[in-house]
Amino acid sequence: MEGLRTAGALAGLTQRLAFAAWRGGVQARSCTTTTPTYGRTSVYVKEALDLLDFDPQVEKAILNPDREVTVNLVVPMDNGEVNMFPAYRVQHNNALGPFKGGIIYHPGVSLENMRNLASLNTWKFSLLSVQFGGAKGGVVVDPRSLSERETEKLTRKYVQALQEVIGPHTDIPAPDINTDEHHMAWIFDQYSRLRGFAPAAVTGKPAWLHGIVGRDKAGGRGAAIATREFLTRSLRRKVAGTSFLVQGFGKLGSWTAQILQQEMGGKIVGVSCSETAVYNEDGLDIPALRAHVAAGGLLKDFPGGTGVKNDDTFLDLPADVFIPCAVDGTIHAGNVNRCVNFKAVVEAANGALTPEADAVLRKAGVPVLPDLIANGGAVIVSFFEWVQNNQNMQWEEDDVKRELDRYLSDAFEALLREQSQHSGCSLRTAGYLVALRRLQRAESVRGHS
Repeated sequence: MEGLRTAGALAGLTQRLAFAAWRGGVQARSCTTTTPTYGRTSVYVKEALDLLDFDPQVEKAILNPDREVTVNLVVPMDNGEVNMFPAYRVQHNNALGPFKGGIIYHPGVSLENMRNLASLNTWKFSLLSVQFGGAKGGVVVDPRSLSERETEKLTRKYVQALQEVIGPHTDIPAPDINTDEHHMAWIFDQYSRLRGFAPAAVTGKPAWLHGIVGRDKAGGRGAAIATREFLTRSLRRKVAGTSFLVQGFGKLGSWTAQILQQEMGGKIVGVSCSETAVYNEDGLDIPALRAHVAAGGLLKDFPGGTGVKNDDTFLDLPADVFIPCAVDGTIHAGNVNRCVNFKAVVEAANGALTPEADAVLRKAGVPVLPDLIANGGAVIVSFFEWVQNNQNMQWEEDDVKRELDRYLSDAFEALLREQSQHSGCSLRTAGYLVALRRLQRAESVRGHS
């Protein structure tokens, strides 16, 4: 196995919990005067740990994942050269079930950000009652520099190098930044060649190749459902008639906007992406806007709205609810004051708000629905795909929608129940409290503590 180095699993609760999520370097952004990304989630976890009165030695020990694997992938290139790509897999905690997490292809991938994204997955799975443990993997590569053939070779090399530590009941990869259903199909095929037929070894596969229907829109549907629960149960208002400003119009943002509009009656007044933005106070036609973008058009040129700047001034546009669906850290100390006039913020993208921004919004009285639940749709449907593969029976899309709705509704109920027990507790802190309690209980019952 090429360059394989592993750190053995650490026993006990004090050595099995970890925190802090970092996407620093995974996506470029202009954000300077903020907490380093690797420490962001630790701020929130520390708040929850203080309320639970954990021993300081436990707090120190929970920085350690169960296992970290580093490999060097040697790949023959189309031009005859041979390149080496560092790659990682970090497995944080499997007290609740097999490890689970996406694979990122990006030049900014590092062991540190894989370590911390793996830990974020553990808290998210625990809150959402998804029976997985947190993991994350990545390859240090600019995918734009590879041909399709080279990308396939790289993906198969990743599976070959990590076959001892991944598998349908050990650690199940999934798509993430710059990886999609094509990569997952190669992973399924390569793992099956090496270990025997195993469609449950990876999720995010094409629906016609042991995948699950509806997964492409699961992130957006999950964000829309979580938004509905947030508005109706916390803010006592309906989605219908509420105006939304959506930052980011990729798969997550576009499906969030479309489902909020078409299925729930929301009014999407503004949308931005990395290049341009568009606004219409009367509401944008989201299906038409998605078709416009799919045909190569820019948001600013959409005939159903007015082109606007995609910089921080986008946050000044009038709307009831702001939904960041882009990369992490887009709302930070330098621009968060532009967000205090929103009636609520839904953190649909992982880590969209820095702790500094979160604190400002909390002080200003702006309710925030955290990423722990707002970003939960894709991981829940990944769990359904894994269950489907183990059952060897195809789920119908109505089943996927119904169960996704149930999981998120139950998770929000748990948030409200926990929040009611602590005066002044935010939904974010309540989420980490729920996650910590559930993980601690699993560790104790399994005899790990």
